[in-house]
Amino acid sequence: MAGRTMNNPSFFDRCTAAAAAVLLGIASLALSGCGGAAPETPPLAGSSIGGPFTLTDQDGKKVSDTEFAGKYRLVYFGYTWCPDVCPVDVQNLMKGYRKIEAENPALAAKIQPIFITIDPARDTPAALKQFVRAFHPKLIGLTGSEAEIAAVAKKFAIYHMKQDPRPDGTYLVDHARQAMLFGPKGEPLALITQDKDGDTAAADIERWAR
Repeated sequence: MAGRTMNNPSFFDRCTAAAAAVLLGIASLALSGCGGAAPETPPLAGSSIGGPFTLTDQDGKKVSDTEFAGKYRLVYFGYTWCPDVCPVDVQNLMKGYRKIEAENPALAAKIQPIFITIDPARDTPAALKQFVRAFHPKLIGLTGSEAEIAAVAKKFAIYHMKQDPRPDGTYLVDHARQAMLFGPKGEPLALITQDKDGDTAAADIERWAR
């Protein structure tokens, strides 16, 4: 009987073995799904936005994009004379960055926030220095000649147009309002929500900066 049981398993034994195999298979699939899921593709991946540049920072120093190699770049185009949206946008972005600094300092250390002016005639290094200092010590402000800024804005797909001067000689600059995150090699990753609050900006950055 013992030999017959080993060579000819009962119906109950066969069902038990089959059930065990199914359960092991399900467990294996679940584990592979948890650990092997493909990372989410950034929405700007593969686009031609961005590129090399050399501009002047808030200290009057020439700065090339190669100096940010190995770091994520959080880039926003605007101007310091902007009466409303630019200061609010930059404030939200830097609130988000401070949140990341507090909760994930290792990630924050790999991110470089950058403000690029689209009004180089007024945004001298001194003007930029006063502006960026108001938001975060790590925020870099970049300016240049009219031709340099026009070339960079074109590479980053940033529309900007100087409006007719007011009677007092001042003017506004109409421009694309968006923040962008680039990867450690300068590759475009995603737009970052800059017009809501710091928590939203932080969540967007953390979603794509890994």
